[in-house]
Amino acid sequence: MPWAVEAVQDYVVNIRPRYGFADRPALWLTERGGRLRPRQIEERFAAYRDALQLAAELVPHCLRHSHVTHQIEDGADPVFVQRQVGHRYQSTTAIYSGVSGDFMNTMMRRALDRAFAAEEEHQ
Repeated sequence: MPWAVEAVQDYVVNIRPRYGFADRPALWLTERGGRLRPRQIEERFAAYRDALQLAAELVPHCLRHSHVTHQIEDGADPVFVQRQVGHRYQSTTAIYSGVSGDFMNTMMRRALDRAFAAEEEHQ
């Protein structure tokens, strides 16, 4: 998702300097130069979610699940994804992903095609 990198870069180059706290190491700052706290993020997220009339079950942590799912569906190495999100076990990462039925069908079709091709080579 290259647009995500571009969005953060745009923030760092064009928005964050307007806060006037170049000496602060945090990426996301409040208007007074403090670090954004999880509670502030949750409140802002809820306000936007409610304004868009999205389900109340949608919380910032859902973005983590979406990130894992998109990485897997985009073909990222599962071990890379596991390490990126800090999971000790691959099974935890698997629980986080919510790949679509289409994705699962495509993966199964590829696996079967490989298996049948290998069988034909051995005959």
